[in-house]
Amino acid sequence: MSTTELDAAVVTSLVEDAVMAPSMHNAQPWRFVHRTSGRSVALYGDPDRTLPYGDPDLRALHLGCGAALFNLRVAAAHSGLSAAVRPFPVPEDPWYLADVMLNDAEAGGRDLEDLHPAVRRRHTSRFPFSDEQIPELILDGLRSAAFLESCRLIIPGAWHADAVMELVHDAEFLEAANEAVRAEIATWTRTGRTGEGPADEGIPADALGPRQYGVSSPVRDFDSSRRVPDRSVAVFEEHAQIALLGTVEDTPADWLRAGQAMQRVLLRATLEGLATSLMSQPLEWPELRPFVRDPTSAIGFVHMVFRLGYGPQGAATLRRPVADVLSFE
Repeated sequence: MSTTELDAAVVTSLVEDAVMAPSMHNAQPWRFVHRTSGRSVALYGDPDRTLPYGDPDLRALHLGCGAALFNLRVAAAHSGLSAAVRPFPVPEDPWYLADVMLNDAEAGGRDLEDLHPAVRRRHTSRFPFSDEQIPELILDGLRSAAFLESCRLIIPGAWHADAVMELVHDAEFLEAANEAVRAEIATWTRTGRTGEGPADEGIPADALGPRQYGVSSPVRDFDSSRRVPDRSVAVFEEHAQIALLGTVEDTPADWLRAGQAMQRVLLRATLEGLATSLMSQPLEWPELRPFVRDPTSAIGFVHMVFRLGYGPQGAATLRRPVADVLSFE
């Protein structure tokens, strides 16, 4: 174990990779603090970047921060460092999510380093996917990725997949009827109009994907009010290939763990040539979320629904400058 201080440039580089993680509406609800007298990086949730209507219990915030935490672990491995994570080190501070001790890496443990090329290649794709089926060997690898983070990934059978997609559509109806939720989504959508928020947060117009032709799309339309002119129209796959990520319990520790598993699955899928998107809509409504799980499964609570397939990788979305999310003490 090294006792020397970490160079500020090294820490900055690690956080640059960490913030490539996905978060609900690209709100980027994280803060990092490096204490220069030691070799730790602290991860905090940012109370100023919450989604009161879409994420009132902060579960999605923990998922996004967990994904950033996993990226930090991958970046550390790529830099020849090991990352020992201590979750929730100060129980009385619920925003202090993890403390990461960075030391010289020992031999082995290439599983994280091998994922590094995908950190900046992974983008959410809101485009149609082909009907080509994902090989079982690749799906097994995604299941293993979740298991390595003490979570479970299940590939639902036909009846369960259809039921989940019905819940996605039910969530669309609930969203359409809730003015507060619609307004919150609009706040995080960037269409180029005057008065919108910064371009380095939220969902930009070039990442919206095409409008769905015909039945309801498997992806959320962030421009349902049609503020972006001349968007193309496309037919999406009739039967989306989905996977469910879950845990036995439903505590903040489970959410943080699930966020790390979510990102490991996404990075592994990216390396396998899959396009991915996240379908959290039915999980945002307490009256729908329990019905997403398969009652015969060991998963007690579902934290994310993945849409997987072959198609465009999607456009990159900007991130806030590291100077805005990383501080040195």
